[in-house]
Amino acid sequence: MQLLTNHSTRKSNIRHVTSNFCLLAGLLAAFQAQADELLVRAQEIHDQVITLDTHVDISVDNFTEEVNYLTSPRTQVDLPRMEAGGLDAAFFIVYVGQGPLTEEGYSTAYDSAIAKFDAIHWMTKELAPDRIALALTPKDVRDIARSGRKVALIGVENAYPIGLDIANIARFAERGARYMSLAHNGHSQFSDSNTGEIREGGMRYGGLSELGREAIAEMNRLGIMIDLSHPSKAATLQTIALSRAPVIASHSSARGLEDNPRNMDDEQLLALKANGGVIQTVAFRGYLNGKKHAAWRKEYDALMRKVGKEMGITVVTDRRQVFMMPPAARAEYLASIQPVIDRIANTPETLSAPPVDVADFVDHIDYLVAKIGIDHVGISSDFDGGGGVQGWDDADETFNVTLELVKRGYTEAEIDKLWSGNLLRVMGQVQAIAAQMQQQASAEVAQSNQ
Repeated sequence: MQLLTNHSTRKSNIRHVTSNFCLLAGLLAAFQAQADELLVRAQEIHDQVITLDTHVDISVDNFTEEVNYLTSPRTQVDLPRMEAGGLDAAFFIVYVGQGPLTEEGYSTAYDSAIAKFDAIHWMTKELAPDRIALALTPKDVRDIARSGRKVALIGVENAYPIGLDIANIARFAERGARYMSLAHNGHSQFSDSNTGEIREGGMRYGGLSELGREAIAEMNRLGIMIDLSHPSKAATLQTIALSRAPVIASHSSARGLEDNPRNMDDEQLLALKANGGVIQTVAFRGYLNGKKHAAWRKEYDALMRKVGKEMGITVVTDRRQVFMMPPAARAEYLASIQPVIDRIANTPETLSAPPVDVADFVDHIDYLVAKIGIDHVGISSDFDGGGGVQGWDDADETFNVTLELVKRGYTEAEIDKLWSGNLLRVMGQVQAIAAQMQQQASAEVAQSNQ
């Protein structure tokens, strides 16, 4: 009888285990089906909306017959990567670093800016007009995207090259500039920089200079969006109060999640909302989660030094030291360490500290949407200017951003707003207000001549 009982018990246990296994398998199958469905849905949305990145830095060295956006230089953005990742449009940036506030400094900066304008025009008019075209209006963006080509737009980071001649703003607009910031790292002739919080010995103007106030009026008149990502807090609030048109922050995140002067605090965000503007959340590791990035960076730098020593290559892990190198020396150094980066990428070692990733990036989007609403938030990378996170470290990974948004429950309409809808709305409003201002000015001139 005991034998029969044990046999019966074993059969019951087997049935129980089998039942649990079948249940687990069913759950796994259901989860997989759900994941597959989500992936398909995300891809459908990604293909449908216009994905627009508002900040991609460039170097004129990558706009030559030998090295360009068709030959895939060592950049985070080029045409093959845009096509692979479904990145439809990007603001390519005319950036000149802050220099001395002298006639010679302004002249040199102006020439550098023109070289970048010319490079972007060369790409769209001569290098690959069948694959990318320059947009000047929201309609252009939509029409070019509909044609199957990629969209190039132009933003100016740092108004320093304008010099003291406000008429240069119109010259930049004629070359295609559709947004401009009044400062970068260092106080310009127009505005205090947010770097005054951490260096510079404080602020120069207490916000905007008188020339900066003139520049705001002129950008309003010409239909150029005003970018708040680098000016000081006081300058941003003064700009919002003065501007007759909505403004943007082309590449900033939420200071409520990461206390960095590059990010916007809640007071700035609420002012931006009241203005009708938009903040383009930036995928820059240190501006998303500084502590997490610092921990990962410490381990990664140690690995870089270790591998560099093994390969006989000197690695400088002080980013500021690298940034302060003359352009030619910096380019030479970056090329010299590329074999180290490639070796680490091809034979990865597990680091105990996780990197900042797409989820951290979308955490900031969530915060901003909760604080100021879906109509005032957008997306930017700061690629080739220090931006990028795990999962969106170059343009060919752009889909992962859409996927994360879908995972969090954002609808197609909301994702459309985040990727381009909000920015294009602001761009259109800025241009419409400029047209009204110009029409009004013409009418006043005509009346005075009667």
